[in-house]
Amino acid sequence: MKNLLEGVEEILLMGPGPSCVPPEVYKALSRKTIGHLDPYFLEIMEELKEMLRKILNTGNALTIPISGTGSAGMEACFVNLVEPGDRVLIIINGVFGQRMREVATRLGANVDSLEFAWGTPVVLEDVEKKLRETSYRIVAVVHAETSTGVRNPVDEIGKLMKGNEAIYLVDTVTSLGGTEVRMDDWNIDALYSGTQKCLSCPPGLAPLSFSEKAMAKLKGRKTKVPNWYLDLTLICEYWGRNRVYHHTAPVNMLYGLYQALYNILQEGSDKVFARHQESHEALVKGLEGIGLRMLVDKPYRLPMLNTVYSPEGIDELSVRKRLRSEFKIEIGGGLGPLAGKIWRIGLMGHTARKKNVTRFLKALKASLGK
Repeated sequence: MKNLLEGVEEILLMGPGPSCVPPEVYKALSRKTIGHLDPYFLEIMEELKEMLRKILNTGNALTIPISGTGSAGMEACFVNLVEPGDRVLIIINGVFGQRMREVATRLGANVDSLEFAWGTPVVLEDVEKKLRETSYRIVAVVHAETSTGVRNPVDEIGKLMKGNEAIYLVDTVTSLGGTEVRMDDWNIDALYSGTQKCLSCPPGLAPLSFSEKAMAKLKGRKTKVPNWYLDLTLICEYWGRNRVYHHTAPVNMLYGLYQALYNILQEGSDKVFARHQESHEALVKGLEGIGLRMLVDKPYRLPMLNTVYSPEGIDELSVRKRLRSEFKIEIGGGLGPLAGKIWRIGLMGHTARKKNVTRFLKALKASLGK
């Protein structure tokens, strides 16, 4: 029987995720597995929580990684905070805002949507008007919209939310580790992320944090949390002082996240963010130098997820296939209304280095016949 794992190639991951994994994280993943209630593993868990607080700029007691990908983090936030009939506002300008709406709707929430054109940011004046018109239990938005490459003004929305009774919920799956996230300063009450993007750890965990306000909403529920696996009232018993068994934690994945966070803190957040920005600027300069046009206006672009129009007359899928097969580079295509029109080029975490930008631009020019 052939072992297919022997055929796995090393690919330069420059799509919308996952990102390249540094050797220190691979080494961490391969360390000896110990029990999820082992005293030494409990020490690792405590340090993990503290490192997450530093990267999120929060003092929230409930700051933990959920066992599951970023989508599990999203669902955990909604199933714990939404009760049937709750009035929820979802601010949407891409795929992942749409997913928030889908989850909230399935939970029986009374959902309003505030939608903006894909490739453009959220307009603050429209959000302010909506908040004046209606009282909500939850207001949710995506910080870095992976489907479009737009950075939304979550800090400015946070100013609008100050003093508002609603829970302010933010998706930081693509932003965390690549650009500043200041949970407490931005008045964010609930936040989730993922490991496979700017944290440069393989997919499988979802950092999550709840403020005291969000915890009060959870503890004040009139109905049970409808999802047992993601019920934070149970999970907190394991991650808190009591260490009550809930599910078997993915020990080696948590090793990997520990090392990934350690790497960021050792390099220094400011240096990490600067590396992402410098790589982004080099990529944009190179793309525009061969006549390609960016989707997002400059002030709203994400450094870690770059969207560029594919040239007219070019089969964008064939270019992506050639990059993968001939040059061992992966990039992503467009989603929804942008399918077949754009490429999504990731510069996330360990991938965000100028040498990778240079290699990609050379391969793209060859694939386009330039």
